[in-house]
Amino acid sequence: MDPTTDNAGNTGDTGTARASLEALRAEIAKAVVGQDPAVTGLVVALLCRGHVLLEGVPGVAKTLLVRALASALELDTKRVQFTPDLMPSDVTGSLVYDTRTAEFSFQEGPVFTNLLLADEINRTPPKTQSSLLEAMEERQVTVDGTPRPLPEPFLVAATQNPVEYEGTYPLPEAQLDRFLLKLTVPLPSRQEEIDVLTRHASGFNPRDLRAAGVRPVAGPAELEAARAAVAKTTVSPEITAYVVDICRATRESPSLTLGVSPRGATALLATSRAWAWLTGRDYVIPDDVKALALPTLRHRVQLRPEAEMEGVTADSVINAILAHVPVPR
Repeated sequence: MDPTTDNAGNTGDTGTARASLEALRAEIAKAVVGQDPAVTGLVVALLCRGHVLLEGVPGVAKTLLVRALASALELDTKRVQFTPDLMPSDVTGSLVYDTRTAEFSFQEGPVFTNLLLADEINRTPPKTQSSLLEAMEERQVTVDGTPRPLPEPFLVAATQNPVEYEGTYPLPEAQLDRFLLKLTVPLPSRQEEIDVLTRHASGFNPRDLRAAGVRPVAGPAELEAARAAVAKTTVSPEITAYVVDICRATRESPSLTLGVSPRGATALLATSRAWAWLTGRDYVIPDDVKALALPTLRHRVQLRPEAEMEGVTADSVINAILAHVPVPR
């Protein structure tokens, strides 16, 4: 049967894919209370083939969030706890000598999965952090000169703790720029925290998502259809210029030593298209750009020390820029 077309110009297949991804929020809510912005950000990253940096204090369900997303999308997921003694081969895999065949064979590391949770990525030295760069950018791992492709889809969700910086290794700007989004996972509100405790008192087990009722509502096929639809989302020349003006304004801000690169501008355009499609449109408007500006750009700028001492944050600088850059009509 040929797919029908709705009033927005979307095919029935596209509508089905959107409905499936919208159902993710309700499905993940069975395991995670609140955190809708983080859920939406992870979906946007999947649509854009990007990666996510999750920042929040311990105990706000960052790991549970990624596991619930993987379960609702029927994707494979693995978790790596990044520690000071973690080696690059512990992430990517290594050659192992087989005594039976007298040959070396490649043993895959945990990076060979769909959703990789890199827990506390800033607690491991730069050498191990950099082992993810090729995987994130090229979606492959090269060992002994042989490239090995990673599964599709592939997303790295890395977490870092905003406190306890002692003994950590800050991510270099080059690696931060590889993350499509930086999402903050805040502490729950009072009512949300009451809901969490009520669930646990009723027997909720965060290690058993099936028992919590989390079921697959979408899969790789729906995700691929959604990506194809996002790629067809229209961007006018005025919107393109608006994105460029926002990013160029960060390079001229007196509060910043480092502004957004052209890669960051490309990322903002991509996330804005994904958000426009998720909200039911096949074209981008300025509000889409504004909605994704903070999570897409906050980790791509660097504050001046004197501005940081005065309490200026990356978010406040970007918000000020959004307030001053002319919005296209």
